[in-house]
Amino acid sequence: MQPASKKVINAWCMYDWANSAYNLVITSTIFPAYFEGITKNRLPNNEILFMGRRFVNTALYTYILGTAFIVVALISPILTSISDYKGNKKNFMAFFCTLGSIACAGLYFFAPDLQNDGSTVLTAGAVNIGVACMLLSCIGFWSSLVFYNSYLPDLVEESQRDRISARGYTWGYIGSVLLQIICFIIVFFPEKFGFNTPFEKDHMPARVSFVLVGIWWFGFAQIPLRLLPISSAKERHEKKNVFSNGFLELKKVWSQVKKMPVLKRFLYSFFWYSAGIQTVFLAATQFGAKELHLPTDKLIITIMIIQLVAIPGAILISRASERFGNLKTLLVVVTVWIALCIGAYFTYNDIQFYILGAVVGLVMGGIQSLSRSTYSNLMPETKDTASFFSFYDVTEKIALVIGMFSFGIVEELTSSMRYSVLTLMLFFIISFVLLGWTIWTQKRKGNIVTA
Repeated sequence: MQPASKKVINAWCMYDWANSAYNLVITSTIFPAYFEGITKNRLPNNEILFMGRRFVNTALYTYILGTAFIVVALISPILTSISDYKGNKKNFMAFFCTLGSIACAGLYFFAPDLQNDGSTVLTAGAVNIGVACMLLSCIGFWSSLVFYNSYLPDLVEESQRDRISARGYTWGYIGSVLLQIICFIIVFFPEKFGFNTPFEKDHMPARVSFVLVGIWWFGFAQIPLRLLPISSAKERHEKKNVFSNGFLELKKVWSQVKKMPVLKRFLYSFFWYSAGIQTVFLAATQFGAKELHLPTDKLIITIMIIQLVAIPGAILISRASERFGNLKTLLVVVTVWIALCIGAYFTYNDIQFYILGAVVGLVMGGIQSLSRSTYSNLMPETKDTASFFSFYDVTEKIALVIGMFSFGIVEELTSSMRYSVLTLMLFFIISFVLLGWTIWTQKRKGNIVTA
């Protein structure tokens, strides 16, 4: 293949820079702490009323995200089918980027009402606004990534994909940390920005941060949306319904995957460790707030540690994969995740939480980057990259649904997130067994698997 120019490749990486601020500020730090803070009440386990049912507030948070992932899993096959047929995947990427960034800024209106006596009341209307914006921003974020990821095999040859994928994640971490620092200044020094009353200090810094993330995401995304090529339309010998054809495309991809044992086993393993990884990351802030009773500033410090360590972690794991092979490197990283789950169960103070966060950061970006490039390398040569990455995305989203709902259900049943973490550990153990089986099988056949 003819690799894309350096300018185009860097433009592709810039979308990681643009959207990773959402993943950090909204998914991981300020919004989870804000959500947990404004939904606290005197009901048992801080229950919150939504759609006529009481939910534990943190469990409701995981259910909302799980629902968003269900939507993404259902619509992405249809959308990638249309984009393959018309050759306009960049348009879909732009649409979901716009949807997500606007909904993210809309979280500004998720706030309690200030009463005459100085108390606050979170109305049903505010809860509905918060849930709607959470859903739409999450759908926009993850759906845009389907089309963004599918560009990777179109831009560079196989030997360069690990490094370029890692570069994208690295740029994402750097960009998100820069915006996070700006948001931290607003949160920690609200008086400097005119927020002087107790109500303003408690709520306005976070709400302004949500708007800044939406602007950052949408603004920097214009660079890749301007420079990335428009994909070519797929040749069709027979006309099919693009809505049903998306799922037929997934079936077609699966029929090809079944004939490729290494790719198939990798996807089985990817399914289970994805269920654990993203759930850990999405629930980390609430775990620290609810189980360890850590204040917001210490939670933010932990997530910052994760982000900063993730940059060298992604590079280190990329280099390790070049030397030892992708699958062997993934096996080691999954082992670390198993140890992390055990460590989280026995974590009781802020120092232990910081150490845990540092190790999570070391393996978080690396395993995501390596998974993306491993799949890109193992998949067959094809022009249907959007369909193959739709399959990859649907696999990940179904895994996330299982992970998030398992986490929330176990918490509601046991009233403790610690048992939810042990549930995630089981997912990593299954993944470890599948990866080990794949490597052992290939060795037995005399094959060297480097992915």
